[in-house]
Amino acid sequence: MMSEETSPSLAAPKLERVRHDLKWRTLTVAKIERLSPGMLRLHLTSDELSDFTSLSPDDHIKILLPNPDGDPFMRDYTPRLFDNASASLVIDFAVHEAGPATLWALSAKIGDTVKIGGPRGSVVIKGPIAKWLLVGDEAALPAIGRRIEETEAGISVTSVIAVESSEDRQSFVSAAAHDEIWVHRPLSQGDRPDAMIAALDKIDIGTDTFVWIAAEAKVAKAIRVYMTEKRGIPAGWFKAAGYWQKGEAGAHVAIE
Repeated sequence: MMSEETSPSLAAPKLERVRHDLKWRTLTVAKIERLSPGMLRLHLTSDELSDFTSLSPDDHIKILLPNPDGDPFMRDYTPRLFDNASASLVIDFAVHEAGPATLWALSAKIGDTVKIGGPRGSVVIKGPIAKWLLVGDEAALPAIGRRIEETEAGISVTSVIAVESSEDRQSFVSAAAHDEIWVHRPLSQGDRPDAMIAALDKIDIGTDTFVWIAAEAKVAKAIRVYMTEKRGIPAGWFKAAGYWQKGEAGAHVAIE
């Protein structure tokens, strides 16, 4: 049942899928920053970025890495920041997992090169959105940060982000009115939704709020069910994805 609290006053937003030509680019590491104990930022540059296109904060590029045993490793990452004029791209790496992309990032040095492809497409959310509710964990933090920073004045944004400790918090600069809620839980409990749902229970969502969810697959699914069954968020007013799956390397799961 849809509650009065979340009953939209306007038509649901539209998710417009825009396809891009797949292009592979070789980039050079220009700067390395440790944002927090759990997040590493690489600044990459190349003249090949002059026509780089990313229309949505939750776009994904493929990072291509050599594999001594056969086909290259490919992993999905969010274009956190990019600037065509300066031919630069920023990618944030959550370092709590020991996958090939994380290991490469941790060992990267200024001048190292890496190959990326895409994005192959963007899902652009258009419509009468008065407020965003962004729910995610470390893996979703780059996309959430970009969404906050790209949201224009006059729009409200609430973020609910699960991290290991207060040292893993990040700050964002945005023209939007931003309210942030940080949930602390051990990384070993990254596949449990309890702490995030407890935080969401305390939030007034209100009408015309678009709910964006990305976390471990089981967590994202549980929060999606919570939003629809307990909070009455109607179809068309949320988007959910599993950015990773515990025990599965490189998994990205769509949540229907």
